[in-house]
Order: sequence, then C-alpha cells, then structure tokens
Amino acid sequence: MTVLRLPQGLPGRVPVRQVLCLLPLVLVTVVAVRHRSVLAEGLGHLRAAEWPWLVAAAGATCLTWVAAALTRQGAVVQRLPLRRLLATQFAAGAANHLLPTGLGAGAVNLRFMTVCGVPLARSSAALALYLLAESVTRVGLLLVLLAAFPDALHLGGLVPASATGPLLLAAAGVVGVTVAVLLLVRRVRTAAWSFLRTALCEARSVHTRPARALALWGGSLAFPALQAAGLAAVGRALSLPVAPVHMAVAYLAATVAVAVVPTPGGIGSVEAALVVALVAAGGPVAVATAVVLAYRIITVWLPLLPGALTLGALVRLRVI
Repeated sequence: MTVLRLPQGLPGRVPVRQVLCLLPLVLVTVVAVRHRSVLAEGLGHLRAAEWPWLVAAAGATCLTWVAAALTRQGAVVQRLPLRRLLATQFAAGAANHLLPTGLGAGAVNLRFMTVCGVPLARSSAALALYLLAESVTRVGLLLVLLAAFPDALHLGGLVPASATGPLLLAAAGVVGVTVAVLLLVRRVRTAAWSFLRTALCEARSVHTRPARALALWGGSLAFPALQAAGLAAVGRALSLPVAPVHMAVAYLAATVAVAVVPTPGGIGSVEAALVVALVAAGGPVAVATAVVLAYRIITVWLPLLPGALTLGALVRLRVI
C-alpha cells in the first residue's frame, strides 16, 4: 500500500503564534473604526496647531517609554536585556490601549520577564512593585503641585457633590468585599499571603541596590511628569489660556480620577476627565476639548499601529 505524505509547506492548521501576531492589528482596526469621528476631529485640530510645540509633545511621549523601561528594570533584581525591554514597553503601550487599563501592559511585561528567566512569582511581585511605585509617585506629584499651586484647580467642578456619597460607598463596598473574601476563603488567603511574602522579599532585594531603587522611583516619577509635560505642550500649541503647571495639575488629577475605570487605555473616560479638569483649571470648553483630542492623537492613536506591529513582531520572535 502506498502512503501519501503531504509536503511540509502545504496549508493546514494555522499556528497559534501566527494568530497572536495578527490579533493586535485586528484590534487596532476595530478600535480605530469605532472611534473614527474622534480621530478625524483630532487630526483637524493638529493641522491648526503650532508644530514646534507638537514636536515637543511627541518627544515627551517617546521619553515615557524610556521612563517605563527604567522603572520596569528597577522593579526586578535580575538584569533585563535593554533593547528588548525598551521595545517591550513600546509594544505594551499598544496592548494597554486595546485591553482594559493596566491589563495589556501587565500581561506583556509579565510574559517578557518570564521569557527572560525571571520566575513567575518574582515577575508578578515586580509587576506589583511597579504599579505601587507608579501610583505613589503620581499621587504624590499631584499633592505636591496642589500644595504649591492651590488655585490650579477648582476641585468642586471635578466631582459633583451629589456623587461624593455614592463614590465613597462604592469604595467602602469594594474594600469590604475584598476583606471578606480574604477572611472566608482559605485558598485565596493562602495565595495572597504567599504573594505578599514574595513581593516584600523582592522589594527588599531591589532597595538594597541603590541603582535599582533609583531606577524604580526615578522612572516612576518621570513617567507621569513627562505625560503632563506633553499635555502642557499641546496646550501651548493650541493657545489654551492656562498656565503650563496648571495643565500638568489638571492632567494628574484627571488620570488619578479615572484610574479605577476599566476601559481600554482609558479611551473615552480619560478624554472626558481631561476636558473637565482643563475647564476646572480655567480653560474654555471648546479649546480644552481641542487640546485633549490633539493630545490623545499624539499619545494614543499615532503610536498605536507601530506599537501593534512591534507587539506582533515580539510575539513572532518569541521575545514575549
């Protein structure tokens, strides 16, 4: 009996890795189609802006990936390959805008550290340390600027008085449910304590190395500062009548406020919060809206396609 052998190159089952390479491009297309009106309006505002300030905003955006790479390295003791780390942060930015906030970048960086040989428990602890440092420095920078410039924002306009009670109640409910689950579910409690011990051990190891501690906290401080500087540059490009430092305060306040909203990359929620914050800082509604749309074009939409292509390439090359 003759046995037929199919040539290796014939079409057959598509490898999973090839599908994963194409998935970011599909998601970019879907997101772009859904927000095409925002893209068109934002590009229209960019045409009327002062280009030197837009270039400065683009430069600040590029430096945020360097700051993110610095912070990621500072959160783990093991030395990570520099070029691949930087490329991963660029790709993680795209993933973060395609998945609920924080999940995309977290998954990409977790996979990258695992491929680099960092055990899963330690890489998860490093991810938690990164998020903690970034949150602490963002909120700390906001509080310092508010103390130095108390008139930068009319905070009453950011959160209506009628919403304060429900927000506090919801926060208390989340804390209560978390505590109840930890107390009542033994497996969850055991896993949480094990993770906490690993995270504390990793944090101690990082802070015994001055270079790692400086990278962690310096990078996490530079990241929101560069983001705020980018918004201030776009504001100057479109002649927003608000002081640059007040625009920076508005940006930090808005991003802190929407940190709990699980939307992909904050798309939608960040724009709304930024407009409200810039108006609270003294900007006209029309100009503030134009600034926010132009800023999001520069920081989200323009890097999204190359970031998705980089993500697919890193998956194909088995970097992540």
